[in-house]
Amino acid sequence: MRLASIEGLSSLTIGRLARELGASKSGVFAHFRSKQRLQQETIAAAGEVFEREVLAPASTAPAGRARLEALCEAYLSYVERGVFPGGCFFAHLLAEFDAPDGPIHDEVDATQRGWLALLEEHIAIAQRAGDLRTEVDRAQLAFELYAPLELANYLATLHRDPSLTDRGRAAVRAALAAASPSERAPR
Repeated sequence: MRLASIEGLSSLTIGRLARELGASKSGVFAHFRSKQRLQQETIAAAGEVFEREVLAPASTAPAGRARLEALCEAYLSYVERGVFPGGCFFAHLLAEFDAPDGPIHDEVDATQRGWLALLEEHIAIAQRAGDLRTEVDRAQLAFELYAPLELANYLATLHRDPSLTDRGRAAVRAALAAASPSERAPR
């Protein structure tokens, strides 16, 4: 996962992994049987890390706006702490596999759709709780939350400056304030 977060999942081959691990190529091949399976298992392992580092910590916040804020904060913390040296593993995958067709593209597409759906689900919960205005378009707000998270990831990784995630925090706060019943977006 660490290697793929820097060099890309496409560069992760059985031979490359064997060299990195100091193992035999045949031994690594015996475990995975194909490059595609290696890539798919790498994605699944990174999903477990994302669950542990982002989703689980956020799940302890109260349902509603607090949980939505906790999801965004946990994501930015995951970037700041350099859980993966190449930034968010899944953001890297999105950039790498957005255009090519195939099973890896399909997994990346499903993962990204799942993240947006999770944000939308928590927006709906926050709306039902009265934390966000009911007329707010859930898909649009999810997009407005997701965009600064990803840009903060890209810039913090590119410039090797985790403090750039604070810009993502400010954008998340502004989007949520604009969607809240009694707040106005900060200027």
